[in-house]
Amino acid sequence: MTIRVVIADDQREVRDGLTMMLAAEPDIEVVGVAEDGVQAVALAAREEPDVVVMDFRMPGVDGVEATRRITADREDADAMTAVLVLTTFDHDTALYGALRAGASGFMLKQSAPAHLGEVIRLIATGDSWIDHSVAGKVISRLRETSPQDRSGRPRLDMLTPREVEVLRLLADAPSNTELAAALFVSESTVKTHISRMLMKTGSHERAQLVALAFRSGLVRP
Repeated sequence: MTIRVVIADDQREVRDGLTMMLAAEPDIEVVGVAEDGVQAVALAAREEPDVVVMDFRMPGVDGVEATRRITADREDADAMTAVLVLTTFDHDTALYGALRAGASGFMLKQSAPAHLGEVIRLIATGDSWIDHSVAGKVISRLRETSPQDRSGRPRLDMLTPREVEVLRLLADAPSNTELAAALFVSESTVKTHISRMLMKTGSHERAQLVALAFRSGLVRP
């Protein structure tokens, strides 16, 4: 099956380079390019791509806000658009905002020539991906900045209402098949919700999400 991709970057040479890179992939098709966040959101709504490859720093609506709008617009759709964010700087604090906005992964631009097609295939199936060179730092930072209430319990402000619903159901340890049936969506949509929650909370696995549900008071033993 062909993976449909939109590329968003404010530099024409980058857009052209990424498009040429993906043209060599037989199962990936670039269905649109955008030079800013507004165009990226509009293209995502019109084309309903599987993946948007999103730059951070763009004029007007930046990559963080564009990611938030794209993932919010389709968070309950049976075919969800995944966002792969790109950056030149591994220390850019906007990166953490993008992950909390619902991005399914990020990679450094210098990694794109070798891994872009592989990563697009991965997140198109509902998985998440973080550039290996910065994964440990990102996860630690996300955990350090997780919001807490006055009692010190973690809050769930970074999750969308739909993700909170998924987390509540996940606490009963159902399978993806059971979750999909309860939510009336596909298993790939469930997988994407879980991947986004892992990214946003800096968790490694489902068991840590379940622990978060109990520690936050969302569910009780």
